[in-house]
Amino acid sequence: MYRLLADSTAATHFLFVAYLVVGGFLAWHWRWTIWTHIAAVAWGFSTVLFGFQCPLTHLESWARQHGGEAGLPPSGFIDHYITGVLYPESALTLVQVVVALVIAGSWAGYVYFRGHQRADEKHWAA
Repeated sequence: MYRLLADSTAATHFLFVAYLVVGGFLAWHWRWTIWTHIAAVAWGFSTVLFGFQCPLTHLESWARQHGGEAGLPPSGFIDHYITGVLYPESALTLVQVVVALVIAGSWAGYVYFRGHQRADEKHWAA
């Protein structure tokens, strides 16, 4: 049971990280999701910038330990599953900058498309 909880938490964590990176693009189509994306980015960046511990990391580590496995290292989820696995540890700063640029680009696209949509609404209303 603990293993299932730990694995489910890890999967949820991967989905959160994916949403953090590409969620702004979803807001191009589903405008209301920009607010959930802003909250996700605020949380994700605060864990990196200020060292807040993510509750998903804590839950997964707790479940793994109670299931007889080793918990996550103190450095957390990203360092355990992503850094050194999906990209070399030496590229961490580059990856963080690229992620920030992808997010900024998605938000810029959101603003651009939102402005064009309003212009189209005014055109059709006239």
